[in-house]
Amino acid sequence: MSNTEILHAYRHLLRHGLHAVQFSLPARLVIQSQLRQAFRPKKGETSQTFDAEAVRRTIWFLKAAAAERGLEHKIVKNLVKIAWARQRESEVSWKQTVNHLEMGGGKKRRLEDAVVSTAYEHYEATIAMLNHNDSPRLQLQTMPSTGNNDKNGDERRPASSRPADQRHHERPPHERFVKRYRTEVAASMSSVLSTVSAFPLDSVKTRMQTYKYAGFLDCVRNTYQTEKLRGFFRGVTAPMLSVTLVRTVSFSIYQRSKHTYCNWLKKNMGVDVLGHVNSKGSYPNLWSVATFGAAGATAGSCITLIACPFELSKLSAQVSVLLANKQNCPEPKSQEIAASYQNKGTLKTMKNIVKHRGITGLYTGFKLHLMRDTLGTGIYFMTYESGKQLLTTFGGDGAHSNPLAVLVAGGLCGIVSWAMIYPIDSAKSIYQRNSLMHSKGEKVPPVKIQFFRRQMYRGLGVSMGRSCAVNAVFFSSFEFIKKYIKAMDDEPTA
Repeated sequence: MSNTEILHAYRHLLRHGLHAVQFSLPARLVIQSQLRQAFRPKKGETSQTFDAEAVRRTIWFLKAAAAERGLEHKIVKNLVKIAWARQRESEVSWKQTVNHLEMGGGKKRRLEDAVVSTAYEHYEATIAMLNHNDSPRLQLQTMPSTGNNDKNGDERRPASSRPADQRHHERPPHERFVKRYRTEVAASMSSVLSTVSAFPLDSVKTRMQTYKYAGFLDCVRNTYQTEKLRGFFRGVTAPMLSVTLVRTVSFSIYQRSKHTYCNWLKKNMGVDVLGHVNSKGSYPNLWSVATFGAAGATAGSCITLIACPFELSKLSAQVSVLLANKQNCPEPKSQEIAASYQNKGTLKTMKNIVKHRGITGLYTGFKLHLMRDTLGTGIYFMTYESGKQLLTTFGGDGAHSNPLAVLVAGGLCGIVSWAMIYPIDSAKSIYQRNSLMHSKGEKVPPVKIQFFRRQMYRGLGVSMGRSCAVNAVFFSSFEFIKKYIKAMDDEPTA
């Protein structure tokens, strides 16, 4: 390897090593120290030869350790701990040793020396096994080794005994894509399934929020008589597109925000939120609830920019027939504008909104939408994570192996979040409905958010039932699909 290649190898190993230990102290200092020792020439040597294949496998290993809390992560964690402890032991000063011997600790000291001389044999054996190219199980390198290596070792091994990341690169492109973005793939597939299955309830909920009905059955009966079965699925395209996109982005932002906040708390406050949540038999505390709520609120505030135009388009399609009714819209001019929204798809509805209200019309009711999504998503993830933790503790099993905990926590988070923010959602829906009867430049009368007022809770039961069903289906299918994709590593390739 040339000097430039060695420099790049050092930088890549340091970067992925720091990611593997999550930049924590003192682990990152140990990683830096070990790499410096490995790359510095030994005494009497002017240069050192490095094996590029060994460096490449080391990077694979560190990437796998950083990606999830699996076997590779545990190996790195334990090796760093032992290296740190060994370094601390070597820092005992000569004065402490002399004082210990003068106080009659000679025999005890000799016994300790015998223990210390064999204490790291297993550690050294583990390092040797990881560095040994012909190992039958772990073809990994913890440090870039010098000298010659058997380049045909990987070819002789069966696929199932190779590293997971190496097997990943041997798969077809579409499988590699699915494996790499399994969270996004699972979220999008689950979103489509849950949205379509519960959309009729969402349609009934919107109609009950914006118009008066005697009850749930009256709304269902009236919709079927006037619009048939198609009326329950009007506007389904918009949420299928928006919910899939929004949930994928939301989960990504939530995961990043959660880890960012947890790392900050651990570094500055000494509170290990994830360590507490993942420990067996633990219960939610103030730190975990606040962290999950803040991460959810961050995700909710970001996705409003994407969701608002789609949400307005969906609402327009759901109430377009009622909106064009002369009884609901007595003014001729407003009735003409409202009638133009009938029987249009998602893109045509958006185009019609831009025509009547300008490009900013797509973000009508943005402030109410932002308030709803920020509070609602915070409560949503806070309830799901805390509920899953409680049910896992009560069930005495892991969250991923307990489908009932995921199912119940998913349904519960939908019920609680909608119960808390429903008046805000009602005010948003009424304001957006009113705006569809006005053109650009005309002032839309504001709608006040009124908690504990009966008219602001119309359709709450339908909304809570729909949300419970949607999220129970979503999280159950999400965990199942993600687990199935993750298990692809365990299947040997042909």
